[in-house]
Amino acid sequence: MKEKTLIDQIGTSHSFITSPQRIISLVPSQTELLYELGLESCLIGITKFCVHPYHLKSKIKMVGGTKKVHFEKIKLLKPDIIICNKEENTIEIVEELSKICPVWVTDIRTIEDNFQMITDFGQLFNCRTEAQKWNDKLAFALNDFKNFVKDIPVKKIAYFIWKDPYMVAGADNFINELLKLNHFENIYHNKGRYPEIELNQLRLDGDPDLIFLSSEPFPFKEEHFIEIGKHATNAKTILVDGEMFSWYGSRLLKAFDYFKKLHQKL
Repeated sequence: MKEKTLIDQIGTSHSFITSPQRIISLVPSQTELLYELGLESCLIGITKFCVHPYHLKSKIKMVGGTKKVHFEKIKLLKPDIIICNKEENTIEIVEELSKICPVWVTDIRTIEDNFQMITDFGQLFNCRTEAQKWNDKLAFALNDFKNFVKDIPVKKIAYFIWKDPYMVAGADNFINELLKLNHFENIYHNKGRYPEIELNQLRLDGDPDLIFLSSEPFPFKEEHFIEIGKHATNAKTILVDGEMFSWYGSRLLKAFDYFKKLHQKL
C-alpha cells in the first residue's frame, strides 16, 4: 500500500500507510470537530475539558487536561495518532508524546487556518467529503456574517480572559481574529498575544467602549463587573461565551449566530 505523507500546521511531516484509526485528542474544540467529521468511533482518549458533545465524557477515556496529561494512560491506549495544538499544549508535552506515536499539531490564529485544519483532517482521517461539507457550511456562514456586520460601526474593546493577574487577549490569536471580524478594535492589539494589564491603566490604554469578560479560561461572573467597570466608566461591560470567541473547528458555525445576537444586544 502506498505511503501517505502529510505536513501539519507547525511544519512537521508525518507518513502513514493507512489512515489513523485510534485517535487521542488533547484539544476540546478539536475533539468536537473530530466528532462532527464522523470520527467518534475512532476517539479513544480525550481531556477533562472536552465537554462537547457531552456524552463523550462517559464513553471515552480521559487522559488529563491540556497542560497536564497522563503519559502512561496514553501509552496504554496504544494510539495511532495524538492531536495537539501549538497554543493549548506545551512543546514539552508534544515532545514526550512523540515517543509514543505521531503527534499532529495544529496552529489556529486565523479563519483561514481553521479551514486548513478541517481540510487536513479530511485527508488525514480519510473523511474528505465530510470535511468539505463543513468548510462549505462555514464559508457560507462567514460570508453571511460579513454582510451582517458590514455597516456596524467599529467599537473599541478590551477582552478579559484571566484574573489575578488580569490578562486580556492581545494580537496574533484566534480571539483577536474574531474580534476584528465583529468590527471590534482591540485596544491591546499591539501588546503581545495575552498581555497582563493593570485595571487603573484601562483608560490610558485606550478607553474602550466595551469590556468583554469571557466565561473561559477564567469563569468571570457578574460580581466582577464593579471592580473592572469602575476603571472604565465609559465602557459597557458584558459577560460573553468564551467558547464562541476562542473555540475553532466546527464551533465557529454556532459562533456566527451567537455574534449576531450579541450585536443585537449591544
